[in-house]
Amino acid sequence: MYFRRLRDLREDKDLKQTEVAEYLGIQQTVYSRYERGFQTIPVEHLIKLADLYNVTTDYLLDRE
Repeated sequence: MYFRRLRDLREDKDLKQTEVAEYLGIQQTVYSRYERGFQTIPVEHLIKLADLYNVTTDYLLDRE
C-alpha cells in the first residue's frame, strides 16, 4: 500500500526522511519503505506519525 500522504505531509513540514525516522526510532531506509509502500507500517508508528502531523490515522491511510 502506497502512502502518498506521508511524503506530502513530511514535505509540507520541511522535514527530511532522516528526521522523521529519528522521531520514530528507526533507520531512514525503513521509513523510506513506509512512504513507498514497500513495508507495512506498525500501528505504533502510524499513531506517532498521526500525532506528528496532527492528523487522524484514517487520513494517513487515505480513508477520509
